[in-house]
This record gives sequence, C-alpha cells and structure tokens, in this order.
Amino acid sequence: MQNFKTAFLSSLVTIVLMSIAFAYFYYTNDIAKAAEYRNEATTPKIQTKTQNAIPASQKDRNKEITFSRQNIITETVKKVSPAVVGINVTEIRKFRTPWSSDPFFSQFFGDRVFQQEIKSLGSGAVISPDGYIITNDHVAGNAVKIIVTMTNGKKYDAKLVGTDKVSDISLLKIDAHNLPYIKMGNSDNVLIGEWAIALGNPFGLFEINDKPTVTVGVISATGMNLGSSNNHFYLNMLQTDAAINSGNSGGPLVNSLGELIGMNTLIYSKTGGSIGVGFAIPINKIKRIVKDLKEKGYVDRNFWTGLSIQAIDEGIARYYGLKSTRGVIVTNVIKDSPASKAGIKIGDIILKVNNYRIDDESMLIGVLQEYRTNDIISLHIIRENKPLVLKMKLESRND
Repeated sequence: MQNFKTAFLSSLVTIVLMSIAFAYFYYTNDIAKAAEYRNEATTPKIQTKTQNAIPASQKDRNKEITFSRQNIITETVKKVSPAVVGINVTEIRKFRTPWSSDPFFSQFFGDRVFQQEIKSLGSGAVISPDGYIITNDHVAGNAVKIIVTMTNGKKYDAKLVGTDKVSDISLLKIDAHNLPYIKMGNSDNVLIGEWAIALGNPFGLFEINDKPTVTVGVISATGMNLGSSNNHFYLNMLQTDAAINSGNSGGPLVNSLGELIGMNTLIYSKTGGSIGVGFAIPINKIKRIVKDLKEKGYVDRNFWTGLSIQAIDEGIARYYGLKSTRGVIVTNVIKDSPASKAGIKIGDIILKVNNYRIDDESMLIGVLQEYRTNDIISLHIIRENKPLVLKMKLESRND
C-alpha cells in the first residue's frame, strides 16, 4: 500500500510538472508571435531589391547630394553668367608738367603738355542677342580702345555707341549674334530684403579663367539719392550688401529670377574695399538712357528753366518760418522763361521736384538731369507759408 501511494504521488507530480511545462511553452510562443506581429506592423520591411530610395551606386548617391545643393541662387548664377563680360579699356590722358603752374619755372622750361596711355578694366552685361552691352561711363566713356571678353574666352573689339556722363551709363556694341543675354527686370518692383546677386570682374579676376566673380546679398534700400561725384549724378540708387569691389563697375545686379535690376556702380568705403554698402543704377533708368543712346547717341537735355536759386541757410529759414534748411529759394525768374510761364515767383521755396526731395542747389541740378526736353515736371513749393504745386515744361533753349 505504501508503494502504491508513493507511485501515485510520483505520477501526479510528473503530470503537474508536464502541464506546467506545456503551458509555459505555449504562453512564451504566443508572446513571441505577438511581438513579431507588433514589429511587422510598426517597422518598415527591409527591401531585398534596389529601389529609388536607396541609390544603386555611389555615383547615384553623389548625384543625389549634388541636386540637394542646388537652389535658386545657383540656378540663377548658371543662367546669367554667360552674359557677363570683362571690359578692358585704353584711354589717352593729357598731363601737364608739374612746373606749368609756377610762373618762375615755366619761364625757363615752358608749359609742356604730354599724352599718356592709361589702361583700366571693368565689367559689363550683354542685354541683347545682337551684341549690345551696358557698362558705366567711368569705365568706357573716354576710351579709345575697348576689348570685351566673353565667358567662352572670345574677345571682341567694341564700339562705343554712346555715353551719358550725367547718369554714368555707356552703351557698347560688338559684332556678334545669338549671344546669351540678361533679361531686363523692373526696378520699381524691387523689394527691400530680397536676394541680390552681383557679378563682374573685380580686380581683373575675370582674366584668369574667363568667368565672372559672384557675390550674394540682399537689397538693403531703394531710392537712395547720393548727389554728384565727378560730374556724375547718382539718384534713386539701389543699395545692396552684395560685395562690390574695384572692377565690378558696370557689371549686372540681378534678382533671384535672373532678371537685370541694376548696374553695379560705386561703393561706400573707408578702406577702398567693400564694407557691405554698394550702390547700383536702377534698370528702369538704364532702359531710358539706352533708348536715347541707341536712337541719338546722346541724351537730350537741351532745356532751360529761367530760374536763379540759392541754398537756404539758418537766417533765411528763420525769416520765412521754415522748420529746416532743406530746399532752395528762388532769387530770380527770367521773363517769358519756362519758370515764369509756370507761375514761379521770387521768394518761392522749392522743396520737391516730382518725387525727388530737394535739399540744396546741387540736388536740384542733379534732379533736373533726370528729365528731357519738353518733359513736364511738378514743383512743390512754399509761398507765404502755404504749399503749392506748379507745373513747368522744360522747353528747349532754341525755342
């Protein structure tokens, strides 16, 4: 009996242990299947075949990286660069001997004048497929020989179609066809803060590899009236922080769409190099000058006003009750002149011409250079402490 009980208990223990082992096996198996199911639901399957998501070779991978580096700026540079040119000019300048102004030495050595060839360089932009090129007057306006270099290395002798010293714009022509050119934009629609790309030939670097140098910035300001310098009048200029250096003069300033919005012309600098304050002539002004130079070879400013003016000092400002010394005062009006016909009188204070603010005599002279014979301008004046707007026609001197 004792043996039977012992055998029975032993069998029972064995059955229980087997049941526990069986249950554990199926329980862990269910857990593993559940985990596998969750992983399949949440983890992407590994592709066994090469698809577009994984490049088939390192070459494809490099190509993918290259595409990711391209943007609107790089595309624009690629688009407009072939239409940027380097310009080399030769001028003949006259010099006097140092003692010419000294009566004592000049009586012994005479007043001698000699000529010397001066070479300089600048930049330009092709604006039509038949070879018209724009640049600055201070680059090519006095040249006796002009060589234009394209980005393909070809060199052309350029003809000076016409130049306008007042606006600092020259128009050149080369004998070529089907040239790459830059489409003109609209500088009146330029946005402060939008991308600005300056291209050109700073320090003659174009000569090294026949490619323009590129600098990128934004439009910092518009409508900048800088006054005159060396008989050039710089009004309504575009300001940019895209670096402009010596040799960039005459080169294009384009927007991110590759449209020509200005001509790089001058910088503000205390060191001679760029400090991030550069100025460009707006393209809408260039369009009008180019049209005149193509048709006539010059800009017709053969008009007169019949005005005599004087700057306003603090004494005049106090006498007339003005808040500042800005503006000019009319001191004389010639009878039957355009000013007389417009109704301008002695003592009138001129504050604006159209949308240009007049600060002094030089500013008024410069602003008038923006117009042509027979144009009608609006003069904003103060007369007896009352504002008036008078219309004046810029009549020809020969009328």
